[in-house]
Amino acid sequence: MFQVTVLYNHPEDPARFDEHYDGVHAPLAATIPGLQRYTVTRPGPGPDGTLPPYYLVAVMEYESEAAYGAGTAGPEGRATRADLANFATAGVTLLAGPAGSVV
Repeated sequence: MFQVTVLYNHPEDPARFDEHYDGVHAPLAATIPGLQRYTVTRPGPGPDGTLPPYYLVAVMEYESEAAYGAGTAGPEGRATRADLANFATAGVTLLAGPAGSVV
């Protein structure tokens, strides 16, 4: 399995970010060919009340790195990347690599 984790920084306007992410970006990303699983987490404050380092964490899984490359090279992948400028203005970090289960 090949996993892509997208870490979104805290937006200036969380309500606007959520509206665009949930209504436009996530449905667009879900159309990328080869995508097998797509989960989203909005981490809450830590035990001491401090904000987590990221506002939203998206995890996408593909059968292989080749499937990821093929899917994201197509029009759906290009459109998804281009859409980041419409809402992820606080910055985003992408981590990608082979993944396996521990438990």
